[in-house]
Amino acid sequence: LIHYHATSRRTFVLHPRTMVAPAARRKRPQNKFVIDCSKPAQDQIMDIATFETFLAERIKVGGKAGVLGDSVNVSREKFKIVVTSEIPMSKRYLKYLTKKYLRKHSVRDWLRVIASNKERNVYELRYFNIAENEGEDEE
Repeated sequence: LIHYHATSRRTFVLHPRTMVAPAARRKRPQNKFVIDCSKPAQDQIMDIATFETFLAERIKVGGKAGVLGDSVNVSREKFKIVVTSEIPMSKRYLKYLTKKYLRKHSVRDWLRVIASNKERNVYELRYFNIAENEGEDEE
């Protein structure tokens, strides 16, 4: 079956089995980002449940915060927060929101957000190395 799209002025063939246009059949790419909070959570410096709700309330979808719908999912796996997105989302945006959470809870002075060396879509929360900084001050 041939279909003509008036606005794009293109002609395309509908798939005979599903009768859906080719663009609509494609599966959306799924982005999966992980924020590893194991070190501060084990030391009970931060609460992962509040961090999860903070992200769910602050992530913007379509210019509106807190309205995630089916396109973005925030979940928790032990000491890790997993953000799964079917729409384009920046890993850097999650780093920004994580820093904002740390600043709000007054732990930004002790913790930093670092991209993991092992995996591409993973951020880790680590402590600053205070011992190295003290050695520089004495010299």
